Amino acid sequence: MVVTNSNSQNREIVVRKRIASIFNKREEDFSSLREYNDYLEEVEDMTFDLIEGIDVPAIEAKIAKYQEENAEQIMINRARKAEELAAALAASKGHPIQNETDAGLSQGSQAGFGAGTQGQYAPTVSGQPRPTGGMGPQPLPLGGGGHDLHGYAVDDEEMVKLRAEKGGRAGGWSGEISRKRALEEALEIKIPEQVDDKVVFFSPYLFPVSNSCIESAYIYMMTSLRFSISLDTFDSSNKFNSSLCYGHANVSRACVVNALNWGNRIKVSGFPFELSGTSELSQMGEEINLSLVEGNPDFRHESEKGSGGPKKERRREKGSKLSSRKSRWVRELENLFVNGGEFDVDYSVISSHLSMEHCNDILRRLERCNDVKALRFFEWMRSNGKLERNVSAFNSVLRVIGRREDWDAAEKLVQELLAGLGGELNYQVFNTLIYACCKLGRAELGAKWFRMMLDHRIQPNIATFGMLMGLYQKGWNVEEAEFTFSQMRNCGIVCQSAYSAMITIYTRLNLYDKAEEVIGLMREDRVRLNLDNWLVMINAYCQQGKVDDAEVVLVSMQEAGFSPNIIAYNTLITGYGKASKMDAAHHLFLGIKNAGLEPDETTYRSMIEGWGRADKYKEAEWYYKELKRLGYKPNSSNLYTLVNLQAKHEDEEGAIRTLDDMLTMGCQYSSILGTLLQAYEKVGRVDKVPRLLRGSFYQHILVSQTSCSILVMAYVKHCLVDDTMKVLREKLWKDPPFEDNLYHLLICSCKELGRLEDAVKIYKQMPRHFNKPNMHIMCTMIDIYSIMGLFTEAEKTYVELKSSGIVLDLIAYSIAVRMYVKAGSLEDACSVLEAMEEQEGIVPDIYMFRDMLRIYQRCGRLDKLKDLYYKLLKSGVTWDREMYNCVINCCSHALPVDEISEIFDEMLQCGFVPNTITFNVMLDVYGKARLLKKARELFRMAQKWGLVDMISYNTIIAAYGRNKDFRSMSSTFQEMQFKGFSVSLEAYNSMLDAYGKESQMERFRSVLQRMKKTSSASDHYTYNIMINVYGEQGWIDEVAGVLTELKECGLGPDLCSYNTLIKAYGIAGMVEDAVHLVKEMRENGIEPDKITYVNLIAALQRNDEYLEAVKWSLWMKQMGL
Repeated sequence: MVVTNSNSQNREIVVRKRIASIFNKREEDFSSLREYNDYLEEVEDMTFDLIEGIDVPAIEAKIAKYQEENAEQIMINRARKAEELAAALAASKGHPIQNETDAGLSQGSQAGFGAGTQGQYAPTVSGQPRPTGGMGPQPLPLGGGGHDLHGYAVDDEEMVKLRAEKGGRAGGWSGEISRKRALEEALEIKIPEQVDDKVVFFSPYLFPVSNSCIESAYIYMMTSLRFSISLDTFDSSNKFNSSLCYGHANVSRACVVNALNWGNRIKVSGFPFELSGTSELSQMGEEINLSLVEGNPDFRHESEKGSGGPKKERRREKGSKLSSRKSRWVRELENLFVNGGEFDVDYSVISSHLSMEHCNDILRRLERCNDVKALRFFEWMRSNGKLERNVSAFNSVLRVIGRREDWDAAEKLVQELLAGLGGELNYQVFNTLIYACCKLGRAELGAKWFRMMLDHRIQPNIATFGMLMGLYQKGWNVEEAEFTFSQMRNCGIVCQSAYSAMITIYTRLNLYDKAEEVIGLMREDRVRLNLDNWLVMINAYCQQGKVDDAEVVLVSMQEAGFSPNIIAYNTLITGYGKASKMDAAHHLFLGIKNAGLEPDETTYRSMIEGWGRADKYKEAEWYYKELKRLGYKPNSSNLYTLVNLQAKHEDEEGAIRTLDDMLTMGCQYSSILGTLLQAYEKVGRVDKVPRLLRGSFYQHILVSQTSCSILVMAYVKHCLVDDTMKVLREKLWKDPPFEDNLYHLLICSCKELGRLEDAVKIYKQMPRHFNKPNMHIMCTMIDIYSIMGLFTEAEKTYVELKSSGIVLDLIAYSIAVRMYVKAGSLEDACSVLEAMEEQEGIVPDIYMFRDMLRIYQRCGRLDKLKDLYYKLLKSGVTWDREMYNCVINCCSHALPVDEISEIFDEMLQCGFVPNTITFNVMLDVYGKARLLKKARELFRMAQKWGLVDMISYNTIIAAYGRNKDFRSMSSTFQEMQFKGFSVSLEAYNSMLDAYGKESQMERFRSVLQRMKKTSSASDHYTYNIMINVYGEQGWIDEVAGVLTELKECGLGPDLCSYNTLIKAYGIAGMVEDAVHLVKEMRENGIEPDKITYVNLIAALQRNDEYLEAVKWSLWMKQMGL
């Protein structure tokens, strides 16, 4: 049979390359080898179907979905692959590199690509000797130095090929020799020299093959070769047992070698190759995965049984099954394991003389099987001295610890490695931990390991930055992203995905200036842009509406050889929409087909959003219909946009159709209702919503408590109380507690909106459950009735609540107290407070304490004020500025002066500034206590803080007068006038009282004359001062004149006036007139008080009327005075 090259083979190469770049997960991404094998088989199924043209649309949809869901993982693996390729290229040009897994062990000549030359053979696993059968190393190609391990500034593909070809020719080598040897070694055939167009060669398992197929077979084999691997020692005497059919060898499960993945691990479902000696094992640059399938026949049987299927069976029939003989080390290794139910190490046969390499092999097998057993074997290695400078073992166990999220243990191991290796430790250990953090989304831990790297001067590589930036992009962690990005640039590393991640983060956070700075840095750093870089730049400009700049980037992208894909077009359409350039977006939409592309789901969605933003309902509706016609589904944003347009353009029928579409798509009812209400609220047309609710949608609202609550709350907000009550009457759910809470919420909403009548309407129509009122609703209604001034209704509601047997709480008492205070019934308020104090378990809060202080102060209950003050001290309530002011203002007459003074000083020490009322109260307290020095200092403090008013001046003037400091009183009076304060009657009264008591009648008269000039009207206090002063002087005629003036002005004598007159008549010896005044008081409805009787008895005694004095004294006692 002659196999010739064909287009189908080229198609297969292209497909496999594409699939490999997307489905690029590695074995460490899976919890078990079984899962990894299943993953590889699924990828192979899709690849086979794409090559054969089977169900291509479904597979493409599956690939697109996978790309969307695993974008970050794909990016991370590509970054790792790029780093490995960079390291491989550097090694091929004469730079030794360290093995990723066994950094401390593989220092031999086999590191890198076999013999270390590029182009000599197809790349093999890093550090693994290729089966040359004793062939010596090939000549090194010329040139190729000057590139470090990080992969930046690497030559492009054509330059690499050219260098390889020139170097090979200089050493007597050519690419044809490489291809020929690769085929001979891989397929066990002997290829003679070329004869004409075909070469005929023979093998026990091969038919003649055309020479033109050799090139195709070579390319195909190195692109994606699947084959069964013998476990015997690989030497020239052993045939490579395989059967070639349709251009590729028989496929053993999960065994893939990709030529594009140079330096990556080879995934082998079996044991490792037998090498010529145990020392060769240490030369392996990457670990070879060891499957439990070979070690456990039962498990292998189940795996093969579960992976069947007609299509897979047909592919299996294309090749023959291969048998192999186990190597000596594999047989020894199997003896160390037990498979009694679970895979584990048989510690009874394991020896401490086992080599470090073999221990690492065992640890890797356990790490893929069971975390606990791997950790146990790791401790065995520690106790037997197998961990010294063994980075590979630490890497394996760190993968386990990362999966278990035992970060404390991970840090201890890292510190142990740092102590043991110091400067020899490289990035590999930290990359293992950072990768675990990426899989778990733990940005803070990833940042911790990265900073630990920097603290110990360990150089990160390109994969480090790629993983970290991807992690920060996922969590929008801009601070750590900026730090990591700056460190990457300081290290001279160019990670394309890092630039993309930084731009994306800034764009998401609307930090567009910084995003453009990163774009400038890409030019400065001469980054070789990939497709993702171009796309994020376009997106950064489009998100801020800079579509002109985005168009320039698109042109540059085309000039760089990247054909715009549908993502680029969709991004530009979004940008046009944000910039309100929908004509340009429409033109670009029409040009998509000219570019050989087809508009996809996102394209139509973006057009709908753009037209919606431009308020073009007809255009948006057309694209919406096209979206549905093509079988695509609108997203929630499209539906929201369309409903908003329909609400604004009064298309209720269209809105009903959109609601039906939302129901068909399976949107949540509550979400649909919320979208509808929000759209109609925005245009002020909520009153149209009731006619949109019909059919099953409305029935669901009546059934759902959540949807029903959302609807009636919106109705109440927009004054649709009748519609609200209609829905509540028709509802189909029964939950009395929830219903009560809903009614309470509706009533509170009406109260907050100031629509108190609606609240009363809802309250009166709401149902009553179990004849037991809801305390919270009734308390709210008491407050509402109080605000409306309907105190009768408020008190009626309170009485109903109190008689219902419900135990009132602090809030209920507080509302009742405030209701009575607003109604002016302070005694009733005090009764409520007394009932509250009698009820156990009620502890007043700071607000209730303040209300109680004010009520008792207004009622003159000094004893209650004093008790409440000490109760407040014991309550543990934290005092604020308002509490200090309230206590000082209310308790100034109930507490001693020293106590009030201490409260004031404490207030100042706490940093609270007293208000003007508090200053005035303290001035009055100090003035009456004759603490003139403190009063003066306090007044100056109030002046300094700008808290002095007219009452402050009146109070300090009275204090000066009370303390006979007439000079200060006079100067303060003048200062009051100079500062622009109008002289109040209180100030005049204070001066009259002070001068009169000291019998300074000239100054007394001077003040009276000044009052008449300023037309200051006298009050009872003024007339009483004059009567008292004239009476003390014995000027009875002046007293009579004042009394006449008092009656003429319409004021008439009050209790104080009569008391003062009785005292004056007593001094003047007019006892009978004094006794007559007492009778006159009673006739005028003024009840004499204790002072009245005391003044009368003193007048009688002064005029030797002792018997009458005794009679009045006995009467006074009978009255209880």
